[in-house]
Amino acid sequence: KERYAKAIDKFTELFGDSEDVRIFSVPGRTEVSGNHTDHNRGRVLAASIDLDIIAVAAADDSGYIRVKSEGFDMDEVAIDVLEPDPATYFTSGAIIKGMCKGFENEGYKYTSFHAYTTSNVYKGSGLSSSAAFEVMIGNIFNHLYNGGRIDNKEIAKISQYAENAYFGKPSGLMDQMACAVGGFVYIDFEKKDFPVVMPVNFSISERGYSLCIINTGGSHANLNDDYASVPTEMRAVAALFGKSELRGVSECEIIASADRIRRTVGDRALLRAIHFVRENDRVVQARDALLSGELDSFLDTLSASGRSSFMYLQNVYTNKKPDEQGLSLALALADGYLSGKRGACRVHGGGFAGTVQVFVKNEDAMGLKRLMDGVFGDGATMILSIRPVGACKLF
Repeated sequence: KERYAKAIDKFTELFGDSEDVRIFSVPGRTEVSGNHTDHNRGRVLAASIDLDIIAVAAADDSGYIRVKSEGFDMDEVAIDVLEPDPATYFTSGAIIKGMCKGFENEGYKYTSFHAYTTSNVYKGSGLSSSAAFEVMIGNIFNHLYNGGRIDNKEIAKISQYAENAYFGKPSGLMDQMACAVGGFVYIDFEKKDFPVVMPVNFSISERGYSLCIINTGGSHANLNDDYASVPTEMRAVAALFGKSELRGVSECEIIASADRIRRTVGDRALLRAIHFVRENDRVVQARDALLSGELDSFLDTLSASGRSSFMYLQNVYTNKKPDEQGLSLALALADGYLSGKRGACRVHGGGFAGTVQVFVKNEDAMGLKRLMDGVFGDGATMILSIRPVGACKLF
């Protein structure tokens, strides 16, 4: 309540009183299974979390969208000039402009508004702060000008368009879809223009578990080559089978051609291809375990995902700085802490630096936090739950 009250006060301070103020919320997201599978038309299992961006907004007829996000300068975007501009890549103003164009492309209504936003989906936490912001702009358009009739899945697709065409980041759809839909969500990108999206109704909280995200403090600077190497090497293997992505290439085919793959594109590419095909199957196993309520099977699948990312995908540290292995250390500590307990740990998201994910029983969460915060600093560990509601208007 205090957070909302402060946001309303700040809105009033910036924009004055309004008779038609709306309050909106969009959650952050966590990747649960499917590490580095989406870019090769694979499957993923993701979920929204109980950290969110909230917005206080009101419609106007100024011809400008004005958004003041806590800690950032005011964005002021003219809605009559919507061409993408590479000079504005990686700015929130570009996202706003891209969402306008995306709504226009789909025949949905949009026009000017003013808003104040505040977020505890911290930038750099690996919980998709940019995707939450994109979905928030679409969420505001949806409820201010479209009667809330647009399906959140469609808002997620428009958000991906804005990120790709206007923000300058060639991302997949997982982040936006998880933020928009809410709860656990399974996504199959085999037909990448028409992905299969399936909400999975399961509450880890009701089964006595917490989700912990540990920020190891590693910098993402100068890691573009590391991130790019993963899809590039997977596609290099796929090309040997006459395909543009690995989806559709079986493990049997890969193993049968192992000698040729090694000689042509190298051992690491082969290992990453093996990770992809096995991880792609694990996503289905994790989804089915949740659907049938088999929590132990779900945790075992996540543990296998973590081992595969470490050993085969090899995205827990950069070869440029082998002495900096925060993710490796966090995983080693989590493995030790979970010995004799039920839980699972894995690298979270793109990897190479950043965060790890641990599912742990509620009674063990504070012990894990004390351990990890003692190594990585106070506040490194976030104890979260899966939020069942995606993008929404609150009141």
